[in-house]
Amino acid sequence: MLTVATQSFAQTDEEQIKASINQVFDGMRKSDSSLVHAALHPSCTLKSIGKDKTGEVRLQEDAILSWLKQIGTKREGVILDERLTSYVIKVDGEMAMAWTPYEFYVNGKFNHCGVNVFMMMKTDKGWKIIGIVDTRRKENCIK
Repeated sequence: MLTVATQSFAQTDEEQIKASINQVFDGMRKSDSSLVHAALHPSCTLKSIGKDKTGEVRLQEDAILSWLKQIGTKREGVILDERLTSYVIKVDGEMAMAWTPYEFYVNGKFNHCGVNVFMMMKTDKGWKIIGIVDTRRKENCIK
């Protein structure tokens, strides 16, 4: 009698969370808004914290649909590449948070850096992004 052992290839929550986040940036590089959209919960929000020209700290909220339209609009010869430099992921049941420092490049040239914070929710379709908050600056990048 022959016994065959099978190995489970189930991903951990952390691996699934990273995959959802990476899907966003793969979609950005490919100008594929549907790939990005598939990683988002329908109630997802997008916010940025930064300084205006006077140096005052501001919170800017962007509409997800406008952002997806920007991603899906191909600009001939323009490659947008956001590179995550690390991940810190915390999970509590069906909620997770990922802290991901990044560097952003346009056509291979450094443009800015900052940190993304992804709020995630585990659904019957996998981990979905329910909110993104980022910072943006030109120096003092976090690795």
